Amino acid sequence: MLAARRLAAVVGCAAGLLGALAGPLVVLPGVAAAGAGSDRTTIHRLEQRIAGEGARTQALVARYDAVVARLAAIDRRIAADSARLRAERLADRRATAWLRHVAVAAYVSASSGGTGALSAASGSMLAVQQVYVDAAGGSLESATTAVVDARHRSFVLGRTLAAERASTLSTLAALRRARAAADLATSADETLLGHVRRQLLALVALANQRREQAAERALAAQAASLATAGPISPPSRPAVVTPGSYADPFRAVSALSPERIDQGVDYSGFGPVYALGDGVVLSTVNGGWPGGTFITYRLTDGPAQGLVIYVAEDLNPTVQVGETVTPTTVIGQMYEGPDGIETGWADPTGDGNTMAADYGQFNGWNVTAFGANFSQLLQSLGAPGGVADSAVAGALPSSWPSW
Repeated sequence: MLAARRLAAVVGCAAGLLGALAGPLVVLPGVAAAGAGSDRTTIHRLEQRIAGEGARTQALVARYDAVVARLAAIDRRIAADSARLRAERLADRRATAWLRHVAVAAYVSASSGGTGALSAASGSMLAVQQVYVDAAGGSLESATTAVVDARHRSFVLGRTLAAERASTLSTLAALRRARAAADLATSADETLLGHVRRQLLALVALANQRREQAAERALAAQAASLATAGPISPPSRPAVVTPGSYADPFRAVSALSPERIDQGVDYSGFGPVYALGDGVVLSTVNGGWPGGTFITYRLTDGPAQGLVIYVAEDLNPTVQVGETVTPTTVIGQMYEGPDGIETGWADPTGDGNTMAADYGQFNGWNVTAFGANFSQLLQSLGAPGGVADSAVAGALPSSWPSW
């Protein structure tokens, strides 16, 4: 049970670590970073493997304990049968000795005194004579046969129990080897998980350092631009947005650069990010995403009314849960961090999952139907679409809007 408890502690440590870190990164030695989705999948598989080894170890321990109990029961039966066999052999020796004594005494008495002598003998001598007579008539043979039968039964039972005990000992030896192998596998996975923890902590520290450096560079660049170019007019944006219409959420982002399409669409750049349309904020943070930011809002009108949009990773939220937003509401400030941002269709609960993940379309690096659809929506609003670097996986529900 020690190995099982140790595995449970390791799995709990891994779960606590994943919840505390800014997001999943590289988890196995020698494997390059493959994005948040693939990293989460790798960590999940490692945790499942450790949990499976813990369950196998517990099963082996339970089976081992059962076989030990069975061996103890066999030993008790062997001890009881051995005691019974010893008692039968002792009774056999006593009966044989007594029969010999009685037979000799009766024979001597009969030879010396004849019938008359026997008739004049005491009651005990008559009893002796009767024993002799009975022995001569077959009683001795019957008694001897019974003892021999008892000996045979005890011998057969002893051999059966001995064979059963040998088989049980063999099973115990096999279980010991299996437990040793399970402990070895557990130890290897504990070492691997320890490496994961150290590597994740190092990568998070590096990501935070890069984020701070990027923010400092962005501020320095803005200051230099203001010093040399004078006042800069803010980027143009719609002065009035008609209710039910959508607007480019990245219209004020500087150095906006589209990147790949996966669960949603990835972008880099810095500046304010607006809501795409009228809606209500469902969440602003989620520890499962790089940077910890996961802003979601449910659209309350327009063609996509009722659907939920997410904007995650390298941006600082400027809205709160429950807040009403419009296309003129800045929901977050995007900064030039190590991950950029990702935006797309979120799970209706706003719990940190995406629609692409809900429908099983994303394997870590591929274009999904939901990501391609959101890229088309952004293009229809004047934003640059994402880069499709693979075939589109999956399909949209029949009722899903197109652009």
